[in-house]
Amino acid sequence: MNNLEQLLSNILPYAIGLIVIVLIAKSIVIVGGREIAVIERKYFGKKMPQGRVIALANEIGIQARTLGPGLHFLIPFLYVPKKYSFTVITENEIGIIESIDGNAIPPGKIFAKVVEGHNSFQDGERFLINSGEKGPQIEILPPGVYRINPVLFNVRKVPSIFIDKGKIGLITSMDGGPIPAGRLLAQKIEGHSNFENGENFLRNGGQKGPQIEVLFPGTYRINTDLFHVEIQNATVVPANNVGLITALDGEPLPEAEYVAKPVVGHNDFQNASKFLQAGGQRGPQFDVLKPGTYYINPLIFKIELDDVAVVERGQVAVVVSNVGDEPVEVKNAITEAAKLDDVKPGTEAYKAIEKRLNMGIERYVVPKGYRGIQQEVAGPGFYYLNRRAYMAYVIDTTNITIDWDNADSTRFDPLKVISRDGFEISVSVKVVIRVRPDQAPYMVAKIGSIENLILHVIHPMIDSSFRNQASSTSAMNFMQDRQEEQRKAEERAKAELEKYHVECVSVLICQINLPQELMDTQTKKIIAQQQQAMYQDMQKAEQTRIATEKTRAEADQQKNLVEAEIGVKIAEQNKQKAIRFAEGESESIRLRATGEALGIKAKGDAEGSKILAIGESTAKAYELQNKAVGQQGVTAIEIAKQIASGNIKVTPDFLVQGGDNLGGLLSAFLTNLVAGKTSTNDKQNAA
Repeated sequence: MNNLEQLLSNILPYAIGLIVIVLIAKSIVIVGGREIAVIERKYFGKKMPQGRVIALANEIGIQARTLGPGLHFLIPFLYVPKKYSFTVITENEIGIIESIDGNAIPPGKIFAKVVEGHNSFQDGERFLINSGEKGPQIEILPPGVYRINPVLFNVRKVPSIFIDKGKIGLITSMDGGPIPAGRLLAQKIEGHSNFENGENFLRNGGQKGPQIEVLFPGTYRINTDLFHVEIQNATVVPANNVGLITALDGEPLPEAEYVAKPVVGHNDFQNASKFLQAGGQRGPQFDVLKPGTYYINPLIFKIELDDVAVVERGQVAVVVSNVGDEPVEVKNAITEAAKLDDVKPGTEAYKAIEKRLNMGIERYVVPKGYRGIQQEVAGPGFYYLNRRAYMAYVIDTTNITIDWDNADSTRFDPLKVISRDGFEISVSVKVVIRVRPDQAPYMVAKIGSIENLILHVIHPMIDSSFRNQASSTSAMNFMQDRQEEQRKAEERAKAELEKYHVECVSVLICQINLPQELMDTQTKKIIAQQQQAMYQDMQKAEQTRIATEKTRAEADQQKNLVEAEIGVKIAEQNKQKAIRFAEGESESIRLRATGEALGIKAKGDAEGSKILAIGESTAKAYELQNKAVGQQGVTAIEIAKQIASGNIKVTPDFLVQGGDNLGGLLSAFLTNLVAGKTSTNDKQNAA
């Protein structure tokens, strides 16, 4: 026993020392330089209120307060420490807080209210004492190192919002008041510093839902539990394009208007709040976006790209305005058009109304500032035109050619017409037109466009014109009178196109194709004519060759020809000399002959008188003989005289006799013949 007591007495001091050492060890807490200690009170304290999970001072449970770096003394076995690392938020991060304990969030709220004094949630006890609420917190932790009780606060690290150049951030708030009825987006709220201060956003009346404001390029520390951020491309209008805007929110567009009235101050629609405050209207907008980058909220503005209006050289743009005041003349034209329904077509009243209507249509061409076809045209250049407010009809002012032929590039096939003699003719035609710049608006008022003019006026007119002309003549005459047919068609086209304020430059017949059988007949005829002409030409050629040969021969005999020519000239001179000499001799002879003739005439007159006297005496003698011896006696006397003088042969040179005394008969016949001639001569002489 004594030994046991002695042993205990020896061990007891050591045991007590050991216990003291253990107690001291249990009471000392060493927290590292980047640590905190969360302590739990096990005994001897108050009970936490119902629903609480984190204890305050003197309450049993895990304490809201923490122990920072250093040496701390705790009552052994009363507190149990547990160490945690600091909460570190890096440069490009934020900390989103959710409280594990606190008061309940009021109904209708999603986020806990902001309370003061907790030093960025590092003083959890103060957070609870100041009625901090349980659940997601509005406040966030910017980059830094924090001694936060991880049992009381759940810290979720998320990246900061980074919006690159050419991007925008669309915001949707998860909490706030309701958006007013009729509005598409929440109204703009001041003081929230690009949604980084969620507390001010809610305190100043921020509304739940899509926001009218957007985030421009930059880095933002935003509570993504309160604000959802959707990054989209900014609006980019490329070169040679124009941005057409349609507002999805704003004042209602008047019924008579197609395009909203322009408002100012919205910075090319990048400040949607200013747009609404200035009375911007819902629908297509008058203003457009030129090439560039725009940070526009697509939830309120819809952007469509359109090509710029390009007017080339040799063109003008006729602009039709859908905005501006309504011209009085247009209203009158509409009234006149309504009257046509009550008037019989073709009557004088109908024609009068139609004339006034046409005048009214031309009055659609209005000065600047009025709705309608603008009188002033746009010349060559680039125009950022709002095609909803203005429609541009680009009109060529140079010559426009319309073809009817078989080429693939042409719109119309050759015209098919029937001649008077029943042959089908294919006609290729080319029509050249021109629109003067000052007449372009009136042309648009009449027909709308060059396309309409070609399809609905020129094509039917040309087709009808050539059909009518072909039906009044034969196929061959149509081809042969091509120039005349072309002139007729051109005259008609000019008269018709003048009504549409279009100038007809020319109508050309390019080709006329007749049926093959008709062409064969004509070809044969032409070939025959050509052959005939060829033969004539060959004949002429031969004649020319003969002339050539003759010329060549003459050239070869040129010396002789010259000598002969000289001889001819000498002979001609001699001839002239002889003629002169002869003329002299002749004149001399004539004078001599005249003298001689006068002498002979005188001699003749004397001889005649002599003969007349002899004849008269002889006649009287014959007359006396005839009375004395008779006619036959006188004849016998004369024959005897003639025989005696040898003028009559009595004995023939040859005597031919026959059995019938033909010789005697012949002699008697000759004697009677001679006697008869003598008697006749005597009678003539007697007469």
